[in-house]
Amino acid sequence: MLSEIPIRLEKVSKENIKKELLRAAMIAELDAISLYEQLAAMTDDENLKKLLLDVAKEEKTHFGEFQALLLRLDSEQVKELEEGRKEVEELLKK
Repeated sequence: MLSEIPIRLEKVSKENIKKELLRAAMIAELDAISLYEQLAAMTDDENLKKLLLDVAKEEKTHFGEFQALLLRLDSEQVKELEEGRKEVEELLKK
């Protein structure tokens, strides 16, 4: 993984470990998406570009899977995502 997990998982409470493991997995998927899309942008080989972008798309699905489970476990995350969506909508209306 290119980025580091921002917390020490061994110090996370048993109550929160599943949420933090999911967040760490999401970080890994975002790293992979970014890497594959950057590599695709660097090549002129259309077959390689197509493959890299397809793999990046799969990683986005993986991210969504982890996020879906996280949202089942963390109601505060659900609420704050909705607040963020509302803030963007309000900002873009201006």
